Amino acid sequence: MKLTLKKALTVATLSISAASFAPIAMAADITGAGATFPFPIYAKWAEAYKARTGNGMNYQSIGSSGGIKQIKAKTVDFGASDNPVKFEDLEKDGMVQFPAIIGGVVPIVNVQGLKPNQLKLDGVVLADIFQGTITNWNDKRIALLNPGLNIPAGEITVVHRADGSGTTAIFTDYLAKVSGEWKSAVGAGAAVKWPAASSVGGKGNEGVAANVSRVKNSIGYVEYAYAKKNNMTTVQLKNKDGQFVSADDTTFAAAAAGTDWSKIPGMGTFITDAPGAKSFPITGASFILMYKQPANKASSAEVIKFFDFAFKEGGKMAIDLDYVPMPASTIEYIRKNVWTQIQNK
Repeated sequence: MKLTLKKALTVATLSISAASFAPIAMAADITGAGATFPFPIYAKWAEAYKARTGNGMNYQSIGSSGGIKQIKAKTVDFGASDNPVKFEDLEKDGMVQFPAIIGGVVPIVNVQGLKPNQLKLDGVVLADIFQGTITNWNDKRIALLNPGLNIPAGEITVVHRADGSGTTAIFTDYLAKVSGEWKSAVGAGAAVKWPAASSVGGKGNEGVAANVSRVKNSIGYVEYAYAKKNNMTTVQLKNKDGQFVSADDTTFAAAAAGTDWSKIPGMGTFITDAPGAKSFPITGASFILMYKQPANKASSAEVIKFFDFAFKEGGKMAIDLDYVPMPASTIEYIRKNVWTQIQNK
């Protein structure tokens, strides 16, 4: 399939955005691996931290499942996952977990003539599209949600993650909450069996974004920073309160506002389908995993310094990329109740 010049440039931008941070990897003092969801902000924080301290951070954007595997294998100083690890598993493995950033997962489409946030979908219709029950953009259920919008007919291609993914965990957690059919037939998790007959996988948020850009009449899901950076056609979603909302940092913040992280064992929770008129329904946090008894105490201490810097000085950087910084009260809880469990001396 031939790419238009605009689409080719979009795909190239994705490649360049990842490659542009290679110098950080070469000069790294601490290492992490995992979720692609927070890669844009972790890269920005790493750049600023390097400039401030001279210490580098090498982050491998390999997906949440890969990050969990690497921290369990003790090949990195921290793991990162958007799919929170259960408290009992943290305890068994001698690890702690804390949320580092909040963002959103947004459906993206490649349908001729549609502009960002013109198309409106609700959770059930979105689930039916990804389940392969709705197969064409001229389906009457889509038309009913979009009166007056000219949506050309075309067979829908579903684009999903090919790797174990926290972005997928957040996305499928939402679909399982709003669609009983999805919950029973597909379920939720970092990797699921995608049922749609016309579908294609992509590695990382980058791969999904590139495939949606390439494949006409496709729909996929990515962390919002990837959609915004590459000028992709995003979708409005109907939230729990019945309001259609667009993805941005304000609607992510609205969704997360009611979460009391201090009351959650291991701090691990999904915040999808949250109540509130302004809440974006597919909102989630990205988590950091570290050992209580690290093999390399100096590196572990440096990881804490890095995230402390990010919490203190990285808020504007996060907002500029349409992430939501952790609330001050949550950061204080992390400092006093999570980091103190890590024996770095």
